[in-house]
Amino acid sequence: MNDSRECARQMLDFIEKSPSSYHVIASVRAELEKKGFQPLRETEPWELQDGCGYYVIRNDSSLIGFRLPEDSRGPEGFHITASHSDSPSFKVKCAPEMIVEEHYLKLNTEKYGGMILSTWLDRALSVAGRVAVQENGGVVTRLVNVEEDLLVIPNVAVHLNRNINSGIEYNPQVDMLPLYAGFDKEKGKDRFMRRIGEAAGVKPEDILGHDLFLYVREKGRILGDEGEFVMSPRLDDSQCVFACTKAFAESMPSNYMNVCAVFDNEEVGSGTRQGADSTFLEDVLWRIGEGLQMSRAEFLQKIAGSFLISADNAHAVHPNHPEKSDPTNRPYLNGGPVIKYHGSQKYTTDAVSAAKIKAWCVTAGVPYQSYANRSDVVGGSTLGNISTAHVSVASADIGLPQLAMHSAVETAGIRDTQYAYDMLKAFYQE
Repeated sequence: MNDSRECARQMLDFIEKSPSSYHVIASVRAELEKKGFQPLRETEPWELQDGCGYYVIRNDSSLIGFRLPEDSRGPEGFHITASHSDSPSFKVKCAPEMIVEEHYLKLNTEKYGGMILSTWLDRALSVAGRVAVQENGGVVTRLVNVEEDLLVIPNVAVHLNRNINSGIEYNPQVDMLPLYAGFDKEKGKDRFMRRIGEAAGVKPEDILGHDLFLYVREKGRILGDEGEFVMSPRLDDSQCVFACTKAFAESMPSNYMNVCAVFDNEEVGSGTRQGADSTFLEDVLWRIGEGLQMSRAEFLQKIAGSFLISADNAHAVHPNHPEKSDPTNRPYLNGGPVIKYHGSQKYTTDAVSAAKIKAWCVTAGVPYQSYANRSDVVGGSTLGNISTAHVSVASADIGLPQLAMHSAVETAGIRDTQYAYDMLKAFYQE
């Protein structure tokens, strides 16, 4: 339990440092560099050496790391994990300032992903992401995180909306815009962008573009009578990102070349050049093969012998609504990694790939669980079948059990991050 608690605390610290997808990648990069991984650029040639680790970043918000065994011609293929850096949020629009009756200044935002809207109300919020700035005649990006309680989306009082507890439909353009400041004519326009410039360490007039998102300021915490649970923003999917990164960075490959992929934009369909539906993974794997002087046939043999674990959190049985879960596939918090199944293949798990996941769990001494949607409920998809449409490898979808997925703050089990780390390390060290 002590190891599980420490692993959970490390995970919560990782999440606190990673309020946007750009910060998630910065955190992953920092962890890899601690272990000696070297950066590569897609625009430059790659010179690879056996036994070394590398990483490449695309568009600041996706990263693929890989480590070669001591004899990179001998391995059977690639062992790959895929998780995602983004979480549902509100994105700040261009020209964001809106003045209300010469008294309030609020921001114009739009939904990013499918969040539970009501959970964002009446919470201290702030803004993080990146800005694109002009520098030395070119354009560069800078991370930005306003580390203050800056914003709030206020609810309407029950006295003014007597039906609020009878069910309400929230309009994102009306009900969900965040209050930023009291209006002050003397401070003029672009007050918000001046604050962003200060946080990024640049002049506001040099900011040519921005990708900024709201985030919940609430810190992750451990709770429960015996500390059985963790509660935190962005558990989906930073919990899996943390477990995959930690297992990958601390493993030395033997029979396989290890790969850790963290994609952006899963919450909005993955259809970007840094998403799982891009050529990013395919490009990196091919360049590894090319760097190791593999022929096309040799490379395809490695792909055929590879395995991908798609790691994205799973729905646990809800204590107040157990009827929402499948009658027989019922994962619980602290029950270990969840193997996901779907008859229409929204998850890639089949009999063989599930057996492999179970074998790695057994090797690691980790319990495992199964998940399937109720047959009368349409479920979502995740990274597995999107990734394997580009790189045809054997694959299974797994996740860690959690409650309130896509809430502003979610709940998970204290033991499950450690369970995932142990299983993924067995996978990476096979």
